[in-house]
Amino acid sequence: MAEDLSTVDSATPAGTDSIKADSGNAATKLRVLLVEDSPADVELLLLTLRKGGFEVTSDVAQTAEEFTSRVQTASYDLILADYNLPQWKGTEALEILSRENLDVPLIVVTGYLGEEKAVDYIKQGATDCVLKDRMARLSPSIRRALEEKRLRQLRRQAEEELAHKVTELARSNAELEQFAYVASHDLQEPLRMIASYTQLLADRYRGQLDERADKYIHYAVDGAVRMQALIQDLLKFSRVGRAEIEAKITESRAVVEQALNNLQVAVNDSGAVVSWIGLPVVMADSSQLTQVFQNLIANAIKFRGAEIPAIQIAAEKKDSEWVFTVSDNGIGIPAENWEDVFVIFRRLHARTEYAGNGIGLAICKKIIQRHRGKLWIEAQAKPGCCFKFTLPIAVSSPAAQKAHA
Repeated sequence: MAEDLSTVDSATPAGTDSIKADSGNAATKLRVLLVEDSPADVELLLLTLRKGGFEVTSDVAQTAEEFTSRVQTASYDLILADYNLPQWKGTEALEILSRENLDVPLIVVTGYLGEEKAVDYIKQGATDCVLKDRMARLSPSIRRALEEKRLRQLRRQAEEELAHKVTELARSNAELEQFAYVASHDLQEPLRMIASYTQLLADRYRGQLDERADKYIHYAVDGAVRMQALIQDLLKFSRVGRAEIEAKITESRAVVEQALNNLQVAVNDSGAVVSWIGLPVVMADSSQLTQVFQNLIANAIKFRGAEIPAIQIAAEKKDSEWVFTVSDNGIGIPAENWEDVFVIFRRLHARTEYAGNGIGLAICKKIIQRHRGKLWIEAQAKPGCCFKFTLPIAVSSPAAQKAHA
């Protein structure tokens, strides 16, 4: 009849006063579950742990049923499992821990275990394998296992906190987008009335009052019209965040052609020359991608220099994405302002020099980010500006591949 080892008193027994902890520091408290059927081996393990500087509380399990019951009802810092018991293999405890979703380090402690078996058990999830004739390895192995568990817990905690912050940030951004949309939408009507009646006031009484009154009316009309434009641009920006991305296989060449059709008047008036080469098939929302190219080309035309605008569009495959380049020969952007131009309503020039509210590039960046890409400015040898952005690669049809070859 097997001796009942279900609960073991870990106090130091008589005759073992000579066995003391190796460290002079306070003992580390440890609750251990021993998967073992030999009373002598149980005692050997406990003595080894105490000698290694651990203050041990322990339980013993000799069957799979006992083991399952123990881990379901108690919390353990460590499990020491013999390789082979009469009724089951102690290493099957790994399967039970996995099934119960428990992160408890398990060290196999056995009289003999071949190198191949040891590697196999570690692959299954065992922290280490220690032979009973080399018990000096046990305490360092335990401390390493406990430290690894602590680091795993810290990593999980950090991941949970990060996930929580990401969720909170997404919620906050959604609320801000909703607020921007509602606020700007609701401001439209009262501002329209202010602008309309101020304009009527200017038309009716211009010249009938003194010069100062005409100036004040002009300021009021101009301010109302500018506010209308700002609110409309804010609505455009918020709609980018609210609209669902309908990413599908898209011919970027067709998107560029559509953008140029939308800008036909500006292109003709400026005499701009727009060329492109090697435009690929990508995964994108075609209407939003059209908006990106339209804004970048319109900017190149608006901020042109003395020469006729020359705009080149190209694409290069890098790893799992396409890198697009839109470069021009315009006045360029100082390097210290490369980040500023993507901030909503951030302008580098006075309104008397160039029209607009500084919304176009902010919209472009938001669109590209929602496509899991990035948009930036890069230096180029010639005068002008060079924008680059990335988009996911799409597997094109054989016909499309031939057309772009």
